[in-house]
Amino acid sequence: MTSQPLESRGLDLARDAKTATDAGDSILVVDDEPGMLSFLERSLAPHFERVESAADASAARALARNLHFDLMIVDIRLPGPASGLELAREIRDRYQVDLDVIFITGYADIYDEIDALRDASADVLRKPFLGDQLLAVIHRARERRRVAREQALIQREQDRRPAAKRIVGESESLKDIWRTIHRLAPMPSTVLIKGETGTGKELVARALHDLSGRRGSYVPVNCGAISADLIEGELFGHLRGSFTGAHQARNGLFSHADGGTLFLDEIGEMPLPLQAKLLRVLEERRYRPVGGNQEIPVNARVIAATNRDLAAEVLAGRFRKDLYYRINVVDLRLPPLRERKGDIPFLAGYFLNVLSTELGLPNAELSPWDLEQLMGYDWPGNCRELRNVIERSLLLGKPVAHLLCVTPPSEPDAGERALVSNPTSLERVQRSHILNALSAAGGNKTVAARALGVSRKTVERKLKEWGQPGDPSEAD
Repeated sequence: MTSQPLESRGLDLARDAKTATDAGDSILVVDDEPGMLSFLERSLAPHFERVESAADASAARALARNLHFDLMIVDIRLPGPASGLELAREIRDRYQVDLDVIFITGYADIYDEIDALRDASADVLRKPFLGDQLLAVIHRARERRRVAREQALIQREQDRRPAAKRIVGESESLKDIWRTIHRLAPMPSTVLIKGETGTGKELVARALHDLSGRRGSYVPVNCGAISADLIEGELFGHLRGSFTGAHQARNGLFSHADGGTLFLDEIGEMPLPLQAKLLRVLEERRYRPVGGNQEIPVNARVIAATNRDLAAEVLAGRFRKDLYYRINVVDLRLPPLRERKGDIPFLAGYFLNVLSTELGLPNAELSPWDLEQLMGYDWPGNCRELRNVIERSLLLGKPVAHLLCVTPPSEPDAGERALVSNPTSLERVQRSHILNALSAAGGNKTVAARALGVSRKTVERKLKEWGQPGDPSEAD
């Protein structure tokens, strides 16, 4: 059966649109072809709260600046210097981060389509398209938004758990960190947390706040994620009319953190001019909003974190020496995971339990072989990488050890390059592991197989391959 064009579907479109979208969805349509623009407007208007249209990038920007949209349908090729791809990215970055996008095109340009599909929140339709095709794409966008909302809710629930329960491990280095956290938490002093990416710097900052007894909010901000021309207003706020587009006054993050904790993540990314203003706030406990003349007192404890060597940044002239000494009152270094491998089994088990619940999957367990592979890996991405590997294992239904073997780091060190380039290395590791388990079991293949999480036949087959049949006198 062939599909009918969108305009002729009548009641079918109305019925399908109710299931494909929210009644309150709003759509921005951008296309320079008057016929296509009119077609989409008339087809979608009865089924959405708002349908706005624009014939070029300039008009689309003006609409996005003043109105909220759930979905944008945009032609990949628009008149003017900006393509539909560039326009969609610009609107998302500047105005509406959670905007879903459907790209339409009348050209069979595979490169344009590849660029569009690199965006996980976008779809591509070729002109001319059918009504059921458009509805199916809108339905996918709707489902994608629903799943994203659910995931955000789950993440917020996870974030509400006390940070103390999310810092997992039994190593001596972690115990030292805990002793330091408990000692520093009630103090008002600034703390600088150092560590590689993924070592849990924000968890430690949150634990310091949770255990501090401060009644104000915990307010995190990533200094590297905010552009240099916006970060001052984000931190200190601004007055109405202080710059073009400042139609009303706005409080900054220091104001929101008053009585609580302001966590400045990746402080090494902060622009030099703002570093001087931050230093003054830390010393005077007062800040001045952008466009303001009066200073406002603030009682916010500042915790900073960095994965950079700030002492080297000072020598290079990229970080102020006086600010470095001011925030480095207490230096708390988080060791990378490769330096506390004894915590890997605890972390892996914790991630398995948490992620199984989040993903709605049955609880899983790690085999001894999985644990050996986890313990033998250097984890350049630290705890965050371990969590991602566990999640990928649950989603794909594959053993963790298999994922580590087939997915080497993007920049392996010399030892890892040797392992990847030598196909017998994994076999040697496997042989050593099985023989050790057999030795620990006193030569009993059944006991060894149970400890390894494999069948006795697997152990016997491997021993036969290696010319080591085991102890023929074993009684099992």
